[in-house]
Amino acid sequence: MSTTDGDHGAGSGTRGVVSGGQGFLRLLALLFLPLMLVACSDGYVRFPVTPEAQRSLGADVEVIVLDSTNISAFTRPAHGFAATSLPSGRQWSYLVGQGDILSVIVFNHPELTLPAGEQRTAAESGFQVSNDGTFNYPYIGSVQASGRQVEQIRSDISERLREFIPDPQVDVRVAAYNAQAVVISGEVKTPNRQALRAVPLTLIEAVNAAGGFTDTADLRAVTVQRSGKVYTVDVQGFLSSGPLQNNPVLRNGDIVNVPRRRAEEAYLLGEVASPNVVDLSREQITLTQALTRRGGLREGRADARGVLVFRQQGEATRVFQLDVSNPVGLLLGTRFVLEPGDVLYVLRSSMQRWNDTITRLLPTVRAIDVTKDL
Repeated sequence: MSTTDGDHGAGSGTRGVVSGGQGFLRLLALLFLPLMLVACSDGYVRFPVTPEAQRSLGADVEVIVLDSTNISAFTRPAHGFAATSLPSGRQWSYLVGQGDILSVIVFNHPELTLPAGEQRTAAESGFQVSNDGTFNYPYIGSVQASGRQVEQIRSDISERLREFIPDPQVDVRVAAYNAQAVVISGEVKTPNRQALRAVPLTLIEAVNAAGGFTDTADLRAVTVQRSGKVYTVDVQGFLSSGPLQNNPVLRNGDIVNVPRRRAEEAYLLGEVASPNVVDLSREQITLTQALTRRGGLREGRADARGVLVFRQQGEATRVFQLDVSNPVGLLLGTRFVLEPGDVLYVLRSSMQRWNDTITRLLPTVRAIDVTKDL
């Protein structure tokens, strides 16, 4: 009997210990469950989407909810198009210089005109301006040409020929332009030297004559070196209906350089089908374009109210919020232009956060059950 009682007492004590251990484990689970829930939910970005919750954000965070009343302020790049300081007078008069070849014709007096012949071009039969800026013409001798317009040279020859020919009819043209030129270098397909002519040569025309821009050209940072100074010209601004002076008329001795484009990127993260870097150096890209090119929002996981663009604004951070739960939001997104350095983030929906938390928590719960069984 005593043995039986002793065995019974031992069994009761063991069951009490097991029961107490199970209670202790349950208590631990209850105590640590909130902590585990918080730990399991820290793997994604949290940001309030309601005005009430956003009031708790610091003063260095400015939230701008995009709608039809303010979207027009963000349809162009924030840095805009800079007007160049390069003097870009549109008037142009070619001044004859050393090396130019002039064609001089006196009507009804073929003896004063060098014959071109079948094998000779007008340049080969013309008068070349020498190093001292002059050329010799029959009867009148040395004629000053360098630094003068063609009309001035024609008038000079006509006046001096009057001593030999009554009322001479003279025509002077530049047969070969050799004196004035510009150089086009850098990211153009065929860098070259281009002679300036009687018709003014603009920057865009010079680039086209050099084969056009390469795929890696930076159109916003083209430089023109003139008289020892270097001027930056935003050609993209001109092509985008920007400042007219950003297509200046080139002058003698100008050196145009087209630099290689530097990386300009925005970053697409969060609940999108394919998070990636967005290249902004080639073209302007809107918010909706960026989302579409990367597969759009992840259906069932994304919070359509929480399409956010984070942008550094000095020491502060601007957050642009777009609600794309309806077509109006998507249309607004087609007008919002991304800037280099922007971070486009799509928040995770609250239901998906809960599902993910439960999924991550299950292995811990199973481990507690196994410990309890042991």
